[in-house]
Parts: sequence; C-alpha cells; structure tokens
Amino acid sequence: KVGWYNAVLQPTFHLPYPDDTLAFVVLSTPSMFDKALKPFVNKERLKIIRDPVDQCVSHHLSRVKEKFPDQKVDVIFDYEILPSRKPKFLAQTAAHVAGAAYYYQRKDVKLDPWGKKKIYGVCIHPKYGGWFAIRGLLLFPDIQVPFLEQSAPVDCVSTEEKRIELLEQFNFHWQNGRYRDIIEVKERYSEEQKAYFATPPAERFRLLGLT
Repeated sequence: KVGWYNAVLQPTFHLPYPDDTLAFVVLSTPSMFDKALKPFVNKERLKIIRDPVDQCVSHHLSRVKEKFPDQKVDVIFDYEILPSRKPKFLAQTAAHVAGAAYYYQRKDVKLDPWGKKKIYGVCIHPKYGGWFAIRGLLLFPDIQVPFLEQSAPVDCVSTEEKRIELLEQFNFHWQNGRYRDIIEVKERYSEEQKAYFATPPAERFRLLGLT
C-alpha cells in the first residue's frame, strides 16, 4: 500500500495517493537479460535511441497496462526524477516495504565502524542476493486495499558481521560485485550480462550489435 511507503519517508518523498492505494514494485531477475532484453533488442533494433534496458522495461510495463483496459494504471520508472532532481520514488525503500527485498542500511548495524563516512544502503533478495534490479512502480489509483496485510521482507543477512561485510563491499568495492553474493544465490547474471552492465552505457550498444 502507498501508505506503507509514505509512512517511513519524509513528506518531500511521499507519493501523492491515498494511503490504501494498491501499488506493485517491479523487479527484474537475472533471466531478464535473455528472456526479455535480447528478444526486445532484436525486434526493436532500429527504434532504440536511449538505453535498451530502460526501453525494454518501458515496453513490458506498457503491455501490463494494456491488460487492465478498465483501470487507471500509473507507472513510475526507477530512473525518473523530479524537477528538483530528486528521484520520483525511492526504489529500495519501496522494495523493502513491499516485502520484496530487504533494504540493509547503516542503522541495521549496531556497532558502526565507519565514523563520519557516508554509507549507502543496499537491497538484498532472499533468492537472488544482489543479482536483481528494481525497475519501477505500478500504481492503481482507483483500487483501495484497506485490508491488505503487510509482509516483512526476508532478513537474509542476519548477522552483524555479514551486514558490515555487505555494506563495506557495496560502498567501497562495488565494482567487483562481491556484495551480490553475500548470501548463497539461486541464480546470478550470466557472464555476458555481467560484461554488459560493466561496460559504460555509451559502449553497450556495440555489445548488443546495435552499432
């Protein structure tokens, strides 16, 4: 429910909907690359002008909207920002309150070793670890769900040592991707997918055969 999200954030980040409004957080799993992105690129090769992943996600979420012709469906993408340069929604907070993935933050560590350093939090999925992405939010403004019960996200990095290791790896060594394997995962990105996301955006077109 939108209210779960708004309840944990400052008013400047609130979504402008009643508390009981139904919302879905959209995640992409490791298989998205082969099952969605590559077929989309092959089909739309001449129309891709921005970011292939963003356009692929937009394409699929517009198809979801088409499945609900009688409903108003608002979509917010993870990359959208407001005129103030703030993101339109905080993806990791949304995933946490929806019960989709646990958002580990500095406050989850009792004996904080970082002093005055800025430490960013990171979401970990119980099945995919850090090998997933939060892509967007689907909101149904005309559907109110007052009786929907909130599910807590799975706390899969439960020890203090592991949480410190996770935040250390994510903040100071994120390039090597080790934070993604902080737990045993069921599926991870393929070597091809890792190479794609490790490549600067402007050069990714070449990897997909778009140049």
